[in-house]
Amino acid sequence: MATPFTGKIALDVRDSQPDWTPFLARKAPAGSPNVLVVLYDDTGTAAWSPYGGRIAMPTMDRLAANGLTYTQWHTTALCSPTRSCFLTGRNHHQNGFASISESSTGFPGYSSHIPPECAPMATVLREAGWSTFWVGKNHNVPVDEWTMGASKARWPLGMGYDRFYGFIGGETNNWYPSLAEDNHYVDQPYLPEDGYHLSKDLADRAMQFIRDSKQTEPDKPWYLWFCPGANHAPHHAPAEYVEKYRGMFDDGYEAYREWVLPRMVERGILPEGTELTPINPMADGTYSPNDRVRPWESLSAGEKRLFSRMAEVFAGFSEYTDAQVGRIVEYLEESGQLDNTLILYCADNGASGEGSPNGSVNEGKFFNAWPDTVEDNMPLLDKLGSPDAYNHYPTGWAVAFSTPYRMFKRYTYQGGVCDPLVVHWPAGIRARGEVRHQYHHAVDVVPTILEACGVEFPDVVNGVPQTPLAGVSMRYSFDDAEAPTRKQTQYYEMFGSRGIWHQGWKAVTEHGPVSGLSHFENDRWQLFHTDVDRSEAHDVAAEHPDKVAQLKELWMAEAKRNNVLPLNDMAVVGPDLEKFLQMEFKVPVPPSGQYTYYPGTSEIPERSAANVHGVSYKVLAQVEVTEETEGVIFAHGSRFGGHALFLLDGELVYAYNFLGIPPETRISAAAPKPGRHVVGVEFTKQRLGEHHESYGPLKLYVDDAVVAEAEIRTMTGHFSLCGEGLCIGYDSGDAVSAAYRDRGRFPYRGGELVKVVFDVADDAYVDVERHLAAAMSRD
Repeated sequence: MATPFTGKIALDVRDSQPDWTPFLARKAPAGSPNVLVVLYDDTGTAAWSPYGGRIAMPTMDRLAANGLTYTQWHTTALCSPTRSCFLTGRNHHQNGFASISESSTGFPGYSSHIPPECAPMATVLREAGWSTFWVGKNHNVPVDEWTMGASKARWPLGMGYDRFYGFIGGETNNWYPSLAEDNHYVDQPYLPEDGYHLSKDLADRAMQFIRDSKQTEPDKPWYLWFCPGANHAPHHAPAEYVEKYRGMFDDGYEAYREWVLPRMVERGILPEGTELTPINPMADGTYSPNDRVRPWESLSAGEKRLFSRMAEVFAGFSEYTDAQVGRIVEYLEESGQLDNTLILYCADNGASGEGSPNGSVNEGKFFNAWPDTVEDNMPLLDKLGSPDAYNHYPTGWAVAFSTPYRMFKRYTYQGGVCDPLVVHWPAGIRARGEVRHQYHHAVDVVPTILEACGVEFPDVVNGVPQTPLAGVSMRYSFDDAEAPTRKQTQYYEMFGSRGIWHQGWKAVTEHGPVSGLSHFENDRWQLFHTDVDRSEAHDVAAEHPDKVAQLKELWMAEAKRNNVLPLNDMAVVGPDLEKFLQMEFKVPVPPSGQYTYYPGTSEIPERSAANVHGVSYKVLAQVEVTEETEGVIFAHGSRFGGHALFLLDGELVYAYNFLGIPPETRISAAAPKPGRHVVGVEFTKQRLGEHHESYGPLKLYVDDAVVAEAEIRTMTGHFSLCGEGLCIGYDSGDAVSAAYRDRGRFPYRGGELVKVVFDVADDAYVDVERHLAAAMSRD
């Protein structure tokens, strides 16, 4: 309710009395806490040192020693959905985030559009007197709103945040990120050779936001959502952090599971008698073969060394990022803010199995159906984690870091949904260094923060009646280790994998995500008594058929109440693909089939740019050339996949970087003579290769003349899962071609670039199977 004006208004201002109260921002009550939420990506409970894992996390250890460690805190099994719960306090389907924004379909629970009746917590806190900041990953912008011309209503500033700095999408290159600030895209502030890493940059900006607020409003509390790129692929880390772990994973992922489980029990994370589940626990035919684990002893010596190094890099990435969080914590301590800052340090889903059974040195290969072989990957072993690699560990480490549970990210078994959470708040929690076993979920974070801040979620926000919060505050558990769990029920669903927990029992379908199995009515439901079987090692469905029937019925009731239907486990091939393409968001192709782009503009996100994947295409640029002209005409992608047209050293060059596999293809001719010209390329797709790559002639043009021609192969999947968009007149981020990598953005200069036209009229959508595979991967 608006504060009434209590001044006096007369005809003459001299006879009137002002009242500023209705017009000034509301102030939080004295002594209100700050709130810092640190949300990592892709991390199972068995990875980090506070839980007994081998990866040292000194900052998290410090907070756990002076706070609380939760052992039964859960997520949705996927990035965007979990983060939507942090945003609003509602279940992910209520938020329209059944999955990632890139795989949205036109249904209420699958739209990637958070409805106005699920207002964000930040909006409420800002109105209550908190400064609100979001730094890092944002995977909750709808897929149709990533571009500069789109509405910014669902970018952070429209969702209640005063400031934003980070990246849009599921992942980014940690050495050459695609960054956004507030409502626009920006360049990274400096380069890796000058010491740049995304985790460091994000910590710098987080502290800047707090300092900016405190120097003008020193008594105003703040809420900071800090979301590093870690631990999502690509796993990038400074060499000195990676080297700390050399040899530490040589025993292999199965040995790691045997090693870490007793340590988790010793620390009280798991009860005595907790059993390991098999590394491949699901029946053949119920899940994707890409999610299988290769037994360690079946690997060659070279594979073992490669896979171990991938784990070492992941560990270094994680610890380095923890050190950056440590810088924020140290700043809070030095400035006297730490004791009254509620800190939640957690992860958004289980360890990632998206590296396939063989791991990858370029994650893009997996999403282009291009095999990763030991022979191809071994030469990059010593470059893993550096700007020269885009690596992801194999499924074996996903299972190991999710010990002792079944499966990993995307699955609704514990391996996908049970995650680390440490809570630290000296001014508000008496307990120190204790463990909590109450069952909770990501939807419980918002009510917990609001209760700690003394703020009630309003019934109406911006004139819209609100859906009640879905969660239960965890505040009751802060100082009472023995308090019974107040949460009664939590449903799960991800890409057709279903589960439900209710009062100590959990039912799960043996139905893998993105499996294409359909026939959900025939799913086999497994039953686990999680009060006594935390690892879900023993399926007791046969002994308790009535309990299974009860939980199945309860799941359906929750599904109908939360917009879970229709279920979607569609595969990325065959009839499922055709059906999906009818439902997904597409940028309309102009009737002419032509897209015109101009210099001096922001990069265009790949999903909104002209499609050149698996199709024939023409690209023509209108330019004015002088003797001094050089630079990029257009560039799209990076060293791990992309293409570019540029002028360099008196030559016109078209470079195609096929998945970063050497040699880089370059077709060149003498630069055009000074004057106005039309230059460009024409690719004609003639055939498909074994892995759906396209082959055909590429012609390089100057005006009407073909000045060079050669056969090339082109990628069918995306150049980059996120970021590295189409740039006109420069190359952003990581350069496509090594020819100008030492020249930064290499802008077009010494002449004029008028416009660039992409023409896909003759082949707008051909063989888009890998298009979908890439979209489904960005989580």
